[in-house]
Amino acid sequence: MAGLLLFSLLPLSVILLCVLHLRGRSFNQHKAVLNSLSLPPSTQTFAFFHPYCNAGGGGERVLWTAIAYIQRTRPEVLCVVYTGDVSATKSSILAKVESRFSITLSPATLHFVFLTRRVLVEDSTYPHFTLIGQSLGSVALVAEALSLFVPDAYMDTMGYAFTLPVVRLLGIPAAAYVHYPTVSPPMISRVTRRAKLIYYHAFMLLYALALRRARIIMVNSSWTKKHVDAVLAYPPFGGRWGIPRPRVVYPSCDTREMARLPLDGRERVILSIAQFRPEKDHAKQIRALHELLKEHPDYVQQGIQLVMIGGCRNADDEARVEVLRKLASDLGVEPHVRFILNAPFPDMLAWLRRASVGLNTMLDEHFGINVVEFMAAGVIPIVHASGGPLEDIVVEFQGQQTGYHATTPAEFASRIHEALSLAADEDLAIRQRARTWAVQRFSEAEFEAGWEASAWSKLLV
Repeated sequence: MAGLLLFSLLPLSVILLCVLHLRGRSFNQHKAVLNSLSLPPSTQTFAFFHPYCNAGGGGERVLWTAIAYIQRTRPEVLCVVYTGDVSATKSSILAKVESRFSITLSPATLHFVFLTRRVLVEDSTYPHFTLIGQSLGSVALVAEALSLFVPDAYMDTMGYAFTLPVVRLLGIPAAAYVHYPTVSPPMISRVTRRAKLIYYHAFMLLYALALRRARIIMVNSSWTKKHVDAVLAYPPFGGRWGIPRPRVVYPSCDTREMARLPLDGRERVILSIAQFRPEKDHAKQIRALHELLKEHPDYVQQGIQLVMIGGCRNADDEARVEVLRKLASDLGVEPHVRFILNAPFPDMLAWLRRASVGLNTMLDEHFGINVVEFMAAGVIPIVHASGGPLEDIVVEFQGQQTGYHATTPAEFASRIHEALSLAADEDLAIRQRARTWAVQRFSEAEFEAGWEASAWSKLLV
């Protein structure tokens, strides 16, 4: 009996020893980092867990806008970013942030902790049981992060909820900005196989437990909030006691430059702006173009173009682009498709100036910063009829439409033709409505107000 008790206490004792060890190292870590930046010993540190901080997507814009806001309003706080971009440097990351997002950050109050085990959270590492594999991998990755630097407060900004219990175990206040729930009841409802259903229910129970360890939860859309609420209330919990209440904080969209673009003089350009990831469903855009040219061959003579601008994070993303190139070739639309990888902000802005129509074909896109960018730039959005683009962004403004919704390639093709066939007065009117709504609802000022209302600074008290 005594042996059994000792065995059961062993994992707890190991955890406590690790906690004490990390806490013991934290003083020296803080001192070394603060000295390297010539900051006073009293400086508080706020860490962001964002292993792909150099990816250049919408999630990264949220990260950098939040840090820029903290630097401007709380200059006495040092922001720390845990990242797996080991091939980059602090200066190269900041240069890309300025180039891609037109956001200037001060290196004086920003520190990067480079993690060497990011492969542990990559989906390709886990051919089977991917969700649980990545989640457990994130635990190992945050353990590496905390072994290198223990902050005063912590926020996960990439959706790795399983890191939250580990951080809280060290007594560190934790928060989360959720772009997309890892799993939720509506997602599980689509599963039909019994064994897989059991797996997903078990995973969601663990996910709910982990997410509830956050003191503050922000979400990027009403669609995401609906799903996160369902996770947090997942049985056997019931009730609301002790459950954090997610707050919708729409991502910051830099609409200032885009809102200056003229609304007229648009070309036969269909624009796509999205990282080359599987869920973005770029293939559907190419198939939609094929359907459009098949039904309306006049567009061939008009020189219509599908311009696909997107970030490539790694070799897997580059391989996806090659698959898309082959699809365009196989469908005979290759002359009308152009790929632009890792475009700097000025180049993207130039295409937004030229484009008539913007596509977002992702099913259940959690928000869709690219859609807001289309609208602010005067590009007519045509989006998948789901998620944030349907519920939050491409909605009626003053009782009139601001864009179009579709689901299949044929429907997207039909909507593209409809948008390109508008009378001049209606064309100008829909572009103006879309711009007014986007600038009014999804500005940087709106994001900052929501960020401040979340009471993030209380994590440092």
